[in-house]
Amino acid sequence: MYDIVIAGGGAAGFYAAIQIAELSPELNIAIFERGKTVLSKVKVSGGGRCNVTHGEFLPKELATNYPRGEKELLGPFHKYAPMDVMAFFEERGVPLKIEEDGRVFPKSDSSQSIIDCLVTEAERLGVQVLKNSSVKVIDKLNDGWQVTTMNKHYHTKKLLLTTGSNPKIWAQLQKLGHQIISPVPSLFTFNIKDKRIQGIQGISAYATVEVLPKKTFHTDKKNLNLKSNVKDEPVLYSDGPLLITHWGLSGPAILKLSAWGANILHDYNYSFRIRVNWLPEYSTESMEAYLKELKDVEAKKTVMRTNVTELPKRLWKRLVEAANIMPDERWGDINKEQLLALAEQLTASSFKVEGKSTFKEEFVTAGGVDLKEINFKTFESKLHPNLYFAGEIINVDAITGGFNFQNAWTGAYIAAQAIVS
Repeated sequence: MYDIVIAGGGAAGFYAAIQIAELSPELNIAIFERGKTVLSKVKVSGGGRCNVTHGEFLPKELATNYPRGEKELLGPFHKYAPMDVMAFFEERGVPLKIEEDGRVFPKSDSSQSIIDCLVTEAERLGVQVLKNSSVKVIDKLNDGWQVTTMNKHYHTKKLLLTTGSNPKIWAQLQKLGHQIISPVPSLFTFNIKDKRIQGIQGISAYATVEVLPKKTFHTDKKNLNLKSNVKDEPVLYSDGPLLITHWGLSGPAILKLSAWGANILHDYNYSFRIRVNWLPEYSTESMEAYLKELKDVEAKKTVMRTNVTELPKRLWKRLVEAANIMPDERWGDINKEQLLALAEQLTASSFKVEGKSTFKEEFVTAGGVDLKEINFKTFESKLHPNLYFAGEIINVDAITGGFNFQNAWTGAYIAAQAIVS
């Protein structure tokens, strides 16, 4: 018999357990973890450095980084935000730093600092951690909950689920009457095989990226806003650093698209076209006009060797080749068609995406417990008293940069306060 069972030994689970135990040391608290180790996602996050949160301290601005959950998290972020998380770790001997792009990491640059802090605090406060304890069945009782693992039944007054994207737990919640939004991947990179970017991995440029519509019209009402007609009006748009990789394109511009377009790109079966403007300050028309001026001014210079943009040289050469301009052709010799082709390559390169790859170790999904069924003042189920949620189990996800962890910390903190009160 426990006062509180927390299913899931990840960031949200440990954070909630610590908060509850500090507020009410007399409570009997257990964390059930299905694996051999706890906090495994924390271990690999941020390339092993652990991107704890993001240095965005205005709740309204912070909430805009959540494709699903923006409206619902606004209130919670007023209660518990990144500055509170930073204070939590720094007060417990883990100094943090905010990097130029706003991401927050431990000064040690090691996720082990965060893991050690959470595990040590849980031990100090007497939280029991049961590893290899996968929750198989959840049953509602008159006085609380029965949680069944492989061979044991446990009773608890209150149950907090922090199991992340776990289909078996979602199935249990469906049996209890909860609506589960079907999970689809979020935060992934685009697989592209194209001569223009092959062999030049590691090159990065600030660009705009648009996802172009499928040419077939969708009858699904949800997709009517996709403007899926023969015009090439984009269905998704993003800007930011764009990184060429071994398998295609990545970087913040792509990751933002994958998060905001998680459901659309799933519907497209990850096969679609994108349009890249490598020089966002130009349109195709203004670039063509600029190149016409260069044709006169730099007439005797070869196009290939005269990089007239801020693009990396290797990328410039690939785009010049793609415009059917030979290595020894001079500016003065290229014709109108080649000039337009180069303007298009620079400002409207079209690429075929065929598939996706997970971004580093960030397995993030869009989907989970329907947000309409959660009270965001307490993170308690609206259907069942004394059942709480935190983290990725609910239909909340964010772009990369520490925002997914912030959702976990905030939900865990507010659920802990509600459980104790």
